[in-house]
Amino acid sequence: MNTEIISVIFILLLTFILAIPLGKYIARVYAGEKTLLDPVFNPLEKLFYRISGINISKEMTWKEHLVTLLTINIVWFLYGMLVLMNQGWLPLNPDGNASMSADLAFNTTVSFVTNTNLQHYSGESGVSYFGQLTLMLYQFISAGAGMAVAAVLFNALRERTTSKLGNFYDYFVKSCTRILLPVSFIVAVILVFNGTPMTFEGKDTITTLQGDTVQVSRGPAAAMIAIKQVGTNGGGFFGVNSAHPFENPNYITNIVETISIPLISIALVFALGYYLKRRKLAWMIFAVMTAGFLLFLIPTIYLEMNGNPAIAAMGIDQTAGSMEGKEVRFGSAASALWAIVTTCTSNGSVNAMHDSLTPLSGMFTMLGMQINAFYGGKGVGLLNFYIFIIIAVFISGLMVGRTPEFLGKKIEVREMKIAMIVFLLHPFLILAATALSSYILYNNPDYGWLNNPGYHGFSEMLYEYTSSSANNGSGFEGLGDNTPWWNISCGIIMLLARFIPIIGPIAIAGILAEKKYIPESAGTLKADTGTFGVMTFAVIAILVALSFFTALALGPIAEYYSIAS
Repeated sequence: MNTEIISVIFILLLTFILAIPLGKYIARVYAGEKTLLDPVFNPLEKLFYRISGINISKEMTWKEHLVTLLTINIVWFLYGMLVLMNQGWLPLNPDGNASMSADLAFNTTVSFVTNTNLQHYSGESGVSYFGQLTLMLYQFISAGAGMAVAAVLFNALRERTTSKLGNFYDYFVKSCTRILLPVSFIVAVILVFNGTPMTFEGKDTITTLQGDTVQVSRGPAAAMIAIKQVGTNGGGFFGVNSAHPFENPNYITNIVETISIPLISIALVFALGYYLKRRKLAWMIFAVMTAGFLLFLIPTIYLEMNGNPAIAAMGIDQTAGSMEGKEVRFGSAASALWAIVTTCTSNGSVNAMHDSLTPLSGMFTMLGMQINAFYGGKGVGLLNFYIFIIIAVFISGLMVGRTPEFLGKKIEVREMKIAMIVFLLHPFLILAATALSSYILYNNPDYGWLNNPGYHGFSEMLYEYTSSSANNGSGFEGLGDNTPWWNISCGIIMLLARFIPIIGPIAIAGILAEKKYIPESAGTLKADTGTFGVMTFAVIAILVALSFFTALALGPIAEYYSIAS
């Protein structure tokens, strides 16, 4: 078997094996049980709560959780704008990088606060070290907030009848200190020992073998790269992200970073099973997510390893696969794996240029973001999948003539309305924004947004808004996106697509938690069976196909047939 394929199988198996015990550990953290890190962090957390005046013993309703979440994000948004618009004269700026314009600072701050990390700037020249450290802090905050919301969902699903769902601050701080920080520390150490810089010195002067003198950027990169992967953030310290030899020096770091991206997202699925004591439900969710993930991964690896037919027609050897935009040290299979992992989660980091993917591979990366529930981001991936479960339960109940129920709670009209609003928001934001941008560009071709005309140019715009709405952050970088239009429009979409899909599922969970618990009976629709898993998968496939097929046909599918012909 091809060694590249063996390495892909090894990475996936190791990820799944690590996710199970990590999921059990996460469940213990959220349940308030003792863990090995308690002696280290308990005193620090008590000091923090004493200084801040936060009472973590006070339980919150679902509405109070959401108010707390939004308040935290507003505060950090204002601070981020202040830092980025003034970084030129703030400390830790040895390379003299300039302050950001208001529209770029808005886009960047929103991007990192919402766990999107879409970057319309080049990291080493666009942000000072002080700015990078601020954004690194946001990578903890945004991921921790998403995980805290998942913990609220866990609590709502476990309790039979209650309006109190734990304390947001408790879940948030524990997500950062007990889960994200330890895993990030391990990854950062591995990166440092493999050559990733961790310094506050400025550019280094290097003399090449040819005798040329070049300035090489460096900085406190290892710490930021670790949390960008572990927290499904994805924002690179350097402009070309993990295709840069400092961000991703060799194949060992490539394996570690690839595993880091989906690890906690998958572990949260198993944590749900341990927390609710419903392991069959967790395995059903994991099976559906993994089936969808593999349906995107397998053809993408095949397409990238077999090369681009347009390049082959020019007589160029493609024995190594389609290597345009890819690093030789990783190869086509590992690059294809990363592309699907990073878009099926809301990570968005890249070790190859997605703009250079073959057309159908590009389509599969977009589908991963358009579904946004095959593993997904930290916490929010489960929330998105929860919406599909609610819809599937409702449809299944109608099909068999029974009142739809999930974990002992009736699914009624109000919950379905919220679920459908949350689902429909995603395609509406993507398609409406892409259509509007296409109209503007058609009437103003001198704007020069696109380096590629026709089908691929449409795909570049569709990808940008898909990435923004999925809180992903990757891009087809043939798009000239650092303009007021793209900075502001993408920023607005990132805000709406981050918080409404959080508010909706938590509202549903909170409403259901307050309802009377109905014990399971012979007529109860069981949600932890293979049959229900197939039903959920079918619901996802049908809804997403109806929403996005036309747009994909205008972009990557049309491009594929134009090349094939």
